[in-house]
Amino acid sequence: MKPAPQNKLDSVKEFDFTNRDFDRVRDLIYKRAGIALAESKQEMVYSRLARRLRATGIASFVQYLDLLERGGDTDEWEAFTNALTTNLTSFFRESHHFPILADFVKTLKEPATVWCSAASTGEEPYTIAMTLCEAYGTLTPPAQIIATDIDTNVLATGANGVYPIERIDKLSPERIKKFFLRGKGNQEGYVRVRPELRKLVTFKQLNLLGDSWPVTGQFDVIFCRNVMIYFDKPTQSKILSRFVPLMKPHALLFAGHSENFLYVSDALKLKGKTVYELGAATQRKAGK
Repeated sequence: MKPAPQNKLDSVKEFDFTNRDFDRVRDLIYKRAGIALAESKQEMVYSRLARRLRATGIASFVQYLDLLERGGDTDEWEAFTNALTTNLTSFFRESHHFPILADFVKTLKEPATVWCSAASTGEEPYTIAMTLCEAYGTLTPPAQIIATDIDTNVLATGANGVYPIERIDKLSPERIKKFFLRGKGNQEGYVRVRPELRKLVTFKQLNLLGDSWPVTGQFDVIFCRNVMIYFDKPTQSKILSRFVPLMKPHALLFAGHSENFLYVSDALKLKGKTVYELGAATQRKAGK
C-alpha cells in the first residue's frame, strides 16, 4: 500500500507543492503587498506560480522561493506579485457610485482631482473619466485622474485602452458611440477608448504597502474599491491612515460593496452607501 501524501496537492502535480511551500508564499506576498491569502487559495497559488516555474526553468517551488527570498531578482519579484494579484473588474461596476461622483464634481470650484488606487486593467478609471465627461458635458472636462495598481501587466493594458468588444456589451449604445472606437481589420472584435479619455488618465505603478507613493498633493476623490478585502485589519488601518492626508477637507472616498472602513479608521464617517468623507475633526485639520 502506498503511503498517504503529505497533502492533497503534492501527489498529482507537475511540481511538488507542500504546505511549507504555501506558507512561504503566503508570508512573502503578505510582506510584499499586504495580501492575506486564505488557506482555500492553495490551488490558485499553485496554478499561477507553476507558470512562473515553467517560464524561468526552475525545477521546484523550494528553489523558486529561495530565489525570491535572496531578493536579487527584481523582475521575478514583479512577476510573482503580478501572478498573485486578482484583477476582477468591469466598466461601471457597482454603478450606484457614479451618479454620486457626477453630482459631487459639479459642486467643485476647481478642476477635479481623482485617484483610482486599484486601477486593474483600466475599466474603473475609464468609467470615472466617462462619468466626468458626462457631468461636465464635454470630452475635455477640467479634471485629472491618477490610476495606480501594483500589477504592471494590467497597467499596460489600461494605458493601451484596448478591450475585447464583449467588455462593453452592458454599456448603452450612446456611451459606446461617444467613448469608444471600433477596431477594423486585424483589430475587429476589439474596441479602444477614445484618445480624449486616455488623456484624462495617467497610469502609474504603486504598491499600497510601499514606503513611498508616487502621488502628490491632495485629491477631491479617492477610489479604493474591492482591494481592502485582501488585507487584514492592521494593514487596512495603515493604508487608510495614509489616505487621510491626501484628501481635501471635502473629499470623498469610495469603497467596495463588501468593505467597511469604519471598523479600521476613526478619521472617516459614512456619507452614503460605501461612500466616506472625513470626520468633522479631521476636516478641520485638513483645512489648515
